Amino acid sequence: MTPNEEKKLSLTQKEERILQLISEGKTSKEIADILCLSLNTIKWYRKKLKAKFDSSSTIQTVRKAIDLGIIN
Repeated sequence: MTPNEEKKLSLTQKEERILQLISEGKTSKEIADILCLSLNTIKWYRKKLKAKFDSSSTIQTVRKAIDLGIIN
């Protein structure tokens, strides 16, 4: 990800919350229950987040989000 791409990266509050929960080790099912969303919705968000971060895995997505200071 280039510096310009990093500046353009913007997440919704829900995306940030989901990323934070993923980084805490929550499963998709647990996240769905916490946020009162369907499991399919959480899977869609995970896929969308990987695309936004140009990542091939969830771990890579979380690592990039931490590096950018989006989550801790």
